[in-house]
Amino acid sequence: MKGIIMKIAVIHDRLVVYAGAEKVLEQILKVYPEADLFSLVDFLPDNQRDFLQQKKSKTSFIQRLPFSRKKHLSYLPFMPIAIEQFDLSKYDLVISSSYIAAKGVITGPTQLHISYVYTPIRYAWEMQHQYLKDFGKSRGLSSIFIRMVLHYIRNWDVRSTNGVDVIVTSSKFIRNRITKTYRRDSEIIYPPVDVEGFKYNEIKEEYYFTASRLVPYKRIDLIVEAFRQLPDKKLIIIGEGPEAGKLKSKLTSNIEFLGYQSTEVLQQYMQKAKAFVFAAEEDFGIVPVEAQACGTPVIAFGKGGALETVIPLGEDLPTGIFFYEQTANSLLAAIKQFENNYKSFNAANCRNNALRFSEERFRNEFKALVDRNLKFR
Repeated sequence: MKGIIMKIAVIHDRLVVYAGAEKVLEQILKVYPEADLFSLVDFLPDNQRDFLQQKKSKTSFIQRLPFSRKKHLSYLPFMPIAIEQFDLSKYDLVISSSYIAAKGVITGPTQLHISYVYTPIRYAWEMQHQYLKDFGKSRGLSSIFIRMVLHYIRNWDVRSTNGVDVIVTSSKFIRNRITKTYRRDSEIIYPPVDVEGFKYNEIKEEYYFTASRLVPYKRIDLIVEAFRQLPDKKLIIIGEGPEAGKLKSKLTSNIEFLGYQSTEVLQQYMQKAKAFVFAAEEDFGIVPVEAQACGTPVIAFGKGGALETVIPLGEDLPTGIFFYEQTANSLLAAIKQFENNYKSFNAANCRNNALRFSEERFRNEFKALVDRNLKFR
């Protein structure tokens, strides 16, 4: 397509929180402020819409179904047909921001559809069995029904990918998952991180730090278990979530749990920490980058996106250390290795590494990708 783009549509799965996917959406809308916005559901209050530039989104019929405000994910079987009901035929460029269904929007042969795919639907693919186990649905008639629904979702998920012209994703880790699932290639544009918002600090104190939503897969329990065996090492935890009560019951005198704190307080602890500890397997992992932006090295589980955002000991200008098993013993060995090589980590190197993932860099790379593909339309 040559000349001026008359109409642009941006479609997102759901607008209910401001998290990692919404930070990507925010930057896409900064690149294309004239775009119209679509979403399966939109329950963001007016005072939390600044990242959308106060745009009102056009929603699907799921928005109006009973209990959809709190239970919209229960309507997963309806999401494929809901996303296909959006009429985007008048738009020249369609950008989908998708981890559930948005990439399945129907477009025509003269339209360019670029999809930022965060991941194939986890609970329909490699996490199906874990999903059934967590909800007590591994057996019985309800299990059979759910498995049939997930089978239908998988088939639709693959088929709907055929309507995407260009797939973009967040890391090599997810690119491999997309290749395995869809047999499609994808381009990597790392997610935007507000590195300028996290202030650099060279002066460190004698404590380790972690911050996270307290849910099982973040493995904060593993970090607590390790520091229970290190009574001379202080750990500070910031976060809230369903695992909070369980974690509190395991605290020892060297572990301080602060619960929810403001961004300002979180940054203060992150800036002064000896190291940031990260035990989750994430698609990308924004928080380790934020820690490095503060000049703080990272001790991270060596799988997923962290492998692409942390430079390990042994390479030039290292910014952290990996442990390769999600066990307390593996983490303990990494902490010991970190202590023995502490002088190898430089705060400036951590900061410079984090700058590779800035918001401005994301906007420039995303616009360049769109412009490059528009030349062939």
